[in-house]
Amino acid sequence: MTVHSLNTESLGARKPANISRSMSLEFVRVTEAAALAASRWMGKGDKNAADQAAVDAMRRALADIDMDGTIVIGEGEIDEAPMLYIGEKLGRGGQKLDLAVDPLEGTTITAKGGDNALAVIAAAEDGKFLHAPDTYMDKLAVGPAFDISAFSLDMTPAQIVQLAARQKGIGVDELVVCMLDKPRQQELIDAVRAAGARLRLIPDGDVSGAIACAVEDTGVDILLGRGGGPEGVLAAAALRCLGGGMLGRLYFRNDDERARARTMGITDLNKTYTTEELAGGEVIFAATGVTNGAMLKGVRKLHTGEYETESVVMRSKTRTVRWVRTRHAF
Repeated sequence: MTVHSLNTESLGARKPANISRSMSLEFVRVTEAAALAASRWMGKGDKNAADQAAVDAMRRALADIDMDGTIVIGEGEIDEAPMLYIGEKLGRGGQKLDLAVDPLEGTTITAKGGDNALAVIAAAEDGKFLHAPDTYMDKLAVGPAFDISAFSLDMTPAQIVQLAARQKGIGVDELVVCMLDKPRQQELIDAVRAAGARLRLIPDGDVSGAIACAVEDTGVDILLGRGGGPEGVLAAAALRCLGGGMLGRLYFRNDDERARARTMGITDLNKTYTTEELAGGEVIFAATGVTNGAMLKGVRKLHTGEYETESVVMRSKTRTVRWVRTRHAF
């Protein structure tokens, strides 16, 4: 295993971490397991099989960790998902942790052999993640070069891209906005184009799109648009570690989704959540590439017969970001 570290932690005296530092690599092993399992289905056209393989592998890995973990963002509610369902308890005992998981972010991407599919997990102190229902969320994500507090989801697309360009000190025509390429987004896509900004349209995977805002050399400035609510919590967790920011507001399509949100403790259905309200306290975020992407390489088989994975793991407490390259012998 090769580990490359950014912002290495000081060797001086420090207060004990709320979440054990050793948990970082434990969660890398979890995303590695899911990525390896899902990669065997890359390009085979069966997104459900790829997702199930990732779910099975991630659950086995989580069950083997010394923690008292609770899934708060997972594959669905208990009546919808047999494993990694919301409320499921995992681990061999220990510190209480909230877990947000997406064993395969980009199921369709994987099935088609496309780019930027990831296995993702985030962990926080007990009670610090928003219990987001499985519905849509309107999102704006930015990197550390921007002041997220100056933005609002009530702004027009033109106002958002103009403000983002001013904050970065560039012209609107230089700003790159990442958006999901979905029919529901077409009006918003047209509005961003009309405002003069450039677009990077992605088929799926807006967690990776949000992270790209806060990582150098990706060419992405902001993420805008409507994606999954649970994915919004995962993206906020990563941005907490990277110094970025996010705004999120749940979007409900029907009364059933509103009722489910209320059962999960959400009383203000129109609330705009900040980064810390989506993912508060101390946070660890880990992701492993399933297919090649802008930030992580996908799983690949070496001439030795071993498999190699590339992962990233981050901690909000120290803003430490580590890239981990691992060889796996089977």
